Amino acid sequence: MEQSTQLQSTALLVLDVQDLIIKMMKNASLILEPLTSAIKTARANNIPVIYVLIKFREGYPEVSPNNKTFMFYKNSTTIHFDTEEGSKIHEAVAPQPGDIVIEKKRTSAFTGGDLEVVLRAKGINHLVLTGLITSGVVLSTVREAADKDYRLSVLSDCCADIDEEVHRVLTTKIFPRQTEVMTSGEWVDSFGHVE
Repeated sequence: MEQSTQLQSTALLVLDVQDLIIKMMKNASLILEPLTSAIKTARANNIPVIYVLIKFREGYPEVSPNNKTFMFYKNSTTIHFDTEEGSKIHEAVAPQPGDIVIEKKRTSAFTGGDLEVVLRAKGINHLVLTGLITSGVVLSTVREAADKDYRLSVLSDCCADIDEEVHRVLTTKIFPRQTEVMTSGEWVDSFGHVE
């Protein structure tokens, strides 16, 4: 009964796993296989899969000149988060009917979108985080979610960073202060066998 209640209040968040971001990172494609397994397990256990992605209006009217990160994207000639194609989630982990897709305008999954409204409506209080980039959306979301009193888990092999040492330090030294860090295999195994 207790595990059933915990599952009902859990959601798997897939953060910024977009084609453009995967192409920017040499090691990002390594998360696709474990992430596919985690998504499959979530769906098999009726855990909502919530995709959060970076998406701007054409011309980036939401980006302040003071925002160094997003001004880089706005000024880029190759990165276009203001188009449907540029904001596309990687096909290997693409949403299926019943999954929720949230567009955001800043680094944290909570900023510039309606994630918190969806979580509240579904009674979610445990977030299982995956995504790109560990030092970007994952770190920002961990910090904000912890401050909002969510129970947190991070699937370390379902996250990647441009700097592998930064990923290692975050997942082994920083995140454990506020989250439970585990691999996708450990998370999947906690449910028993899934066909």
